[in-house]
Amino acid sequence: MNDMELVKWPFLKQDWGIEFASSKGAYLHTKDGRKILDAAGGAIVSNIGYGREEVADAIARAVRNNSYVLPPFLTPEREKLLDELREHWLPPHLSRIHLSSGGSEANESAVKLAIQYQASRGKPEKNIILTRSLSYHGTTLNLSGISGHESRKRGLESYVPKPITIETPYPLRCPLGKYHPDAKDYYLDNLKQTIREIDPKNIAALLMEPINGSSGGAIVPPDNYWLEAQEILKENDILLIADEVMTGFGRVGSDFASNTFGIEPDILIAGKGMGGGYAAIGGTYSTDKIADSIQKAGYEVMFHTFAALPQSCAASSEVLRILRDEKHCENVNPMGDKIMQLLNSEIGQHPHVAEIRGMGLLIGIEIVEDKSNLKPFDEDKKTTLKIMNKGLQEGVFLYPGGTGKYRDIICLGPAFIIGDTEVDLMVKALKESIDYAVSLN
Repeated sequence: MNDMELVKWPFLKQDWGIEFASSKGAYLHTKDGRKILDAAGGAIVSNIGYGREEVADAIARAVRNNSYVLPPFLTPEREKLLDELREHWLPPHLSRIHLSSGGSEANESAVKLAIQYQASRGKPEKNIILTRSLSYHGTTLNLSGISGHESRKRGLESYVPKPITIETPYPLRCPLGKYHPDAKDYYLDNLKQTIREIDPKNIAALLMEPINGSSGGAIVPPDNYWLEAQEILKENDILLIADEVMTGFGRVGSDFASNTFGIEPDILIAGKGMGGGYAAIGGTYSTDKIADSIQKAGYEVMFHTFAALPQSCAASSEVLRILRDEKHCENVNPMGDKIMQLLNSEIGQHPHVAEIRGMGLLIGIEIVEDKSNLKPFDEDKKTTLKIMNKGLQEGVFLYPGGTGKYRDIICLGPAFIIGDTEVDLMVKALKESIDYAVSLN
């Protein structure tokens, strides 16, 4: 029997597979008895940590009460989550809630809403969704195509839609120069030029991540970029869709990154931290104006079969309640600041660390072959994979990011419950893992 015949999981054989037997707090426990600090919260998902009995109990109660009810109907579990979201989390202008099973579905729903809204106004030609050159919005064919993530559309290029993009504000790699003082204006000019070239009468919306997720590695735009970008979009009758699947529900210190930047998206998407890893759930949040226009036109907003499962809603309600009652979001910025300070002290001057960036507990570290000109390592060297594997040997899971073009990025996105012990452990493991990986190159 050859190696390929022995593969149980996942679909494609990986050389970094580990069998985990259990998880608790911020740690994963392997089948062979090792304890691994999850410095990535899984896929930047876990916020209250693993193994909370209150969440498990809430799920069990929901399954006993309503194992499945068609999504459009109201149940106690759904009503509780809707109240939690509206009373404690969502910006007031986002009054309409559409639930799904995760981020990809939620982003697809947002794109559909934007196009339906424009059609409902008698403007069906406004059907182009602008995205950004460096971005990721989901695994569906449509989102794979319009995302700016090269490696995740390989082999699909002949089928998926071609993206129409603006440049992602990337201060480190701004064409004007690293951290150029005119970077904001450069990227805003690019937005204006793209709108002129496409013609605003053809553009429905801009789909964006306020802070890049793992694809770009927590890239934070120049100050006031999003405030001015939203004004440009409004002037051109273009909706702003904020993909906060990764940044939502406290990950970057505020409830949503949009709040941090002072913007009011027309549609907002959130997932991951919405369920904290305890259930598959995502949300698409929008305005009365958009929903009423779609309804008046007689269009449907179709549900997903497993959207708003009572047990998923119950899990989400409990996760969000725990975040509030135990004030875990208040730990995000202090712990994030400690990680950044320690990273800058330990690897800030490393010859292969181009930048340490991020906000709250979403932090990216970009690794390059040549720091002076930002030349990346050759892709076949698999530097990110080497760093991740070495981290696992050191007892820490480090999240691999990058898009293929910008390929060697490590992301940190641990649970909000971490303390100084975990901060020290993840920084030590990251430093040793980078040193090890580049020594092999």
